[in-house]
Amino acid sequence: MQQNEITAILNLPISQELLSRDLLRMAYVAKDGTPRNIPIAFTWNGSEIVVCTTKNAPKLPALRHSPEVALTIDTEVHPPKILLIRGRAALDVVDGIPEEYLQMNGSYEMTPEQRVEWEAEVRSLYDGMVRIVITPTWVKLIDFETTLPSAVEELVRQRAERQRA
Repeated sequence: MQQNEITAILNLPISQELLSRDLLRMAYVAKDGTPRNIPIAFTWNGSEIVVCTTKNAPKLPALRHSPEVALTIDTEVHPPKILLIRGRAALDVVDGIPEEYLQMNGSYEMTPEQRVEWEAEVRSLYDGMVRIVITPTWVKLIDFETTLPSAVEELVRQRAERQRA
């Protein structure tokens, strides 16, 4: 998929709405060769998805070995809106708490007092984190109105051919 195609899809209003959500699901292959799929908070910086994790997270050796990931961001309503992203993860070990981590956790409902307590707890727990920066290499937006899963698109095409025959 070409970068201009990726950018065009990610800039669509529905994609932007999905990219402003709290959680995505990230699939990767664990070191033992089995698949994993985890919910994780994220932020979108306009060109990359950033997730942050502990320096001892089990996913890190797996991502160092095989940095390809598949992401899903979706809604819980009917019809669902689904943003599928494939990409490559780069790991960046940082001292302290990355600003993205504080941003991505800022959308949960907390009183100002709870926010202060939460941030103090985070700063006392972590001496550093790992930023996982994911560069999209393929994307698909499915809204079930203008776009469908590829298998359903094929069924629609086949039905149209049958009706023309």
